Amino acid sequence: MDIKVDLKPHFQRRTTPYHPTEFGRLRSDHMFLMDYDEGNWHHPRIVPYGPLSLYPGAKILNYGQGIFEGQKAFRHDDGELYLFRADEHAQRLNQSAAKMCLPPLLENDQLQALETLLDIDRHCTPTQEDSCLYIRPLLFGNEDALGVNPSKSYLYCLFFSPSGSYYDHSKALRLFLTKKFHRAAPGGSGQAKAAGNYGGSLYALQRAHELGAFQVLYLDVNNQRIEETGASNHFHVNQRDGVILPRFTDTILESITARSIMSLEGRLGIAIQPESIGTDAFIADIKRKYIREAGVLGTAMVVGGVGEYVFDSGKVLSVGDGRVGPITQKIYTLLRNIQTGKEEAPEGWLKKVPRLL
Repeated sequence: MDIKVDLKPHFQRRTTPYHPTEFGRLRSDHMFLMDYDEGNWHHPRIVPYGPLSLYPGAKILNYGQGIFEGQKAFRHDDGELYLFRADEHAQRLNQSAAKMCLPPLLENDQLQALETLLDIDRHCTPTQEDSCLYIRPLLFGNEDALGVNPSKSYLYCLFFSPSGSYYDHSKALRLFLTKKFHRAAPGGSGQAKAAGNYGGSLYALQRAHELGAFQVLYLDVNNQRIEETGASNHFHVNQRDGVILPRFTDTILESITARSIMSLEGRLGIAIQPESIGTDAFIADIKRKYIREAGVLGTAMVVGGVGEYVFDSGKVLSVGDGRVGPITQKIYTLLRNIQTGKEEAPEGWLKKVPRLL
């Protein structure tokens, strides 16, 4: 792929790392764009970060035909940038694309675009504890045509956000466990990282915030099984120190983080098992203290502890002692150390960003 590069003038480019205090607010200097029409991807280019041009009739604006991904790059002690499981994220983008009738991108082209842009904007990567360069790929239909059918033209956009921690990992979260709101139905798009899945979760999230909760823990449409939160997978720890995750179905987005944690079972010395988790049994097991810890897993969240659940009635149920548990902390520490190069990564998990320019 021959990428055309049009950079900002040197005097407008940042030369020192950002020091973000929030997640997702800052931007690096440039973005990657590529167009699709008539069955082909073409015109790959890197340009200064800025507004995109869309007609009001664009498919993404009217019918929500769009997906995104989220991954991270980290600066290690050797001063180089490393991607975490970039190949897995490229594969998942194409899986989401298939669900939303979007054209796939060759994984090698995704990685080439990512590495080239990272090399150009590597100076924007923050260096403080719990920071990262957050990576956001977008793929959406931009044809100016009304009518509910797939777009005939598409735009792929890739940009970066120098980010601090998603939240304070020392504090346990409260989740809103609701039977009134649902995220996805069987046979739908719940397994895809589709923009509409997140837009549709905002109303329930607003109610969660009113109840002092950080996120919503969704159940299946029959309220019989635990599924996921609006932004991450969910897990709990039982009295035998076993970690239980909901079994992945077509209504749950399979987290790369969750998949990674399951692969680290041996190093953690913890049994990790996906199961179908009944709602009533889950609540009963918390009350009788059989469930000792709970938490969430995701690219942005990494690993976080859950201390409380609040229900539609406003009633609150604490997990264990209500604090981040030792198993949750152990999982977070190992994963974070692997990502930042402090512990050895399994083969293929980390990819050093080459210096191309």
